[in-house]
Amino acid sequence: MDERFNKWLLTPVLTLLFVVIMYQYVSPSCTSSCANFGEQPRAGEAGQPAAPSPARRAQAPPEEWERRPQLPPPPRGPPEGSRGAAAPEDEDEELGEPEEEEEEEEEEPGPEAPENGSLPRFVPRFNFTLKDLTRFVDFNIKGRDVIVFLHIQKTGGTTFGRHLVKNIRLEQPCSCKAGQKKCTCHRPGKKETWLFSRFSTGWSCGLHADWTELTNCVPAIMEKKDCPRNHSHTRNFYYITMLRDPVSRYLSEWKHVQRGATWKTSLHMCDGRSPTPDELPTCYPGDDWSGVSLREFMDCTYNLANNRQVRMLADLSLVGCYNLTFMNESERNTILLQSAKNNLKNMAFFGLTEFQRKTQFLFERTFNLKFISPFTQFNITRASNVDINEGARQRIEELNFLDMQLYEYAKDLFQQRYHHTKQLEHQRDRQKRREERRLQREHRGHRWPKEDGNTEGAVTEDYNSQVVRW
Repeated sequence: MDERFNKWLLTPVLTLLFVVIMYQYVSPSCTSSCANFGEQPRAGEAGQPAAPSPARRAQAPPEEWERRPQLPPPPRGPPEGSRGAAAPEDEDEELGEPEEEEEEEEEEPGPEAPENGSLPRFVPRFNFTLKDLTRFVDFNIKGRDVIVFLHIQKTGGTTFGRHLVKNIRLEQPCSCKAGQKKCTCHRPGKKETWLFSRFSTGWSCGLHADWTELTNCVPAIMEKKDCPRNHSHTRNFYYITMLRDPVSRYLSEWKHVQRGATWKTSLHMCDGRSPTPDELPTCYPGDDWSGVSLREFMDCTYNLANNRQVRMLADLSLVGCYNLTFMNESERNTILLQSAKNNLKNMAFFGLTEFQRKTQFLFERTFNLKFISPFTQFNITRASNVDINEGARQRIEELNFLDMQLYEYAKDLFQQRYHHTKQLEHQRDRQKRREERRLQREHRGHRWPKEDGNTEGAVTEDYNSQVVRW
């Protein structure tokens, strides 16, 4: 009785097992869904729509990238920041300036590396066109093109400037000799420079020249340095810069001034002249402002540290340069901010101190140049070690309210450009893999019929010989 019962039980069990195996074989996509069959949703996940797959996102038309950009898979390599690295000291400023610290680079923790490993959706705040997000420069280093680096104080520009002269893989690398602050960055086979920066041409347009000074000075300087026979050829100037979180940048500049830095040799040229002492008074009576407290630093109403990034990126001739009586303050601020945004957006490239890896990624894709060593993220800096209360932080944000708005705009544009460039790379890689698979299939298709044809010929020949013998 038991043996008969076991036989009857064994038959349906084997049949069910056979059906399950056949179902999984016929429908491989069931693997993941079947594996999760019967699991209850976790708390807080009920009713949430499933995130679209990377392949689904990459198939979206280009015009939709601006409206709903998706965070692509994270790039391979080390994480954005390396915790615990201290920033080294910088070299001396030129033109008699005191020692300047290595401009600290700090990364904001947040949506780029979530702890749970999920990929959060990047939600843009500003609407940019596809042209604004697509940045690719056909930089002709062998021609007459020039990269112009606008170096804003305390934004990590010294570190980035060293990357430009020492860390780019070139046919003819820059020649940097020990003990010399400037490097020789010549084009291959020519004695002409392709880079206008502190570490290549020096402060040729003045110490930390701004956008207004550079755009009026650089073309004339380069024409003097160039050979006369090349003056008939066109030249492209590609402006680049670095930005930083306004509060961190402000604190870093305060600590730098506290140690004796002044930048008083800056020209501040605008509309063909430097500002008068009445237009641009100093905040201190002596040679420098050493030992200044943070409160004293903030109380100086004409401190150039206030909204420095907006002022250095805007066209100052639109507001009467440094003449504050040219128009009312509200109108002046509106024009300055909009001018800085437009100039930043139209620059060939800009990076953010807080995102070194992404800055390297975007520069390499923009200019089709590769760095030898990866960028390093410094998180322990002089500015990060400053302990201020919430009231002081709020005061700094108020003093730099234009810089705060510019930085939010710049960070949003930076992130959108990064995601857009990543999407394009994923699409190109996927198209390349598809093309490789298609070529492999065609290769196998051409090879197999030939082998089959040889086999049929051998069989037919053997059969005919047997008939003759029969």
